[in-house]
Amino acid sequence: MYEGIVQDLIDELGRLPGIGPKSAQRIAFHIVQTEHFDVTRLAEILLTIRDKVRFCEICGNVSEEATCSICRDPRRDPALICVVEEAKDVVAIERTREFRGLYHVLGGAISPIDGVGPDELRIRQLMQRLADGSVQEVIIATDPNLEGEATATYLSRLLTTLEIKVTRLASGLPVGGDLEYADEVTLGRAFEGRRVVG
Repeated sequence: MYEGIVQDLIDELGRLPGIGPKSAQRIAFHIVQTEHFDVTRLAEILLTIRDKVRFCEICGNVSEEATCSICRDPRRDPALICVVEEAKDVVAIERTREFRGLYHVLGGAISPIDGVGPDELRIRQLMQRLADGSVQEVIIATDPNLEGEATATYLSRLLTTLEIKVTRLASGLPVGGDLEYADEVTLGRAFEGRRVVG
């Protein structure tokens, strides 16, 4: 435990996702000990984010405008929608440079334990986007965990009522991984998603 404001800084940093007590302490001491660290700039950016950043009216991605740059891009294929849990998933997929369609961010995953059901997600907005019949394929790209699988199952059942192709991202063995370290579920998925070679 540290005195006063230093402990307050550590406590606030520790409230951020993915930052534990040790990391919060390291960041706090970096800020305190580094003379050239621009705390004013950091504070300005944090305040500006609260004022300027919002969620895209169409897909739910983060944006400084009413619609995000992906939804505004005329080169994207509007017949293809990739459904993801969070905006950070959009960034991960965009880094691959393999997907040229549009996105739909759900804002989470179904998790009864956490009190998150379908009504708490942006599923109704997805159904509204699909209503005009212009979308030909929906790719479900939720996380390969219990909540992501529950969400994918719910969506696939819901979307079978529409005449739209519904696919799920393949999952299985990571590149560079060893079979002996793969868990049963991952190895099973790899067998399910196998493809013909040659």
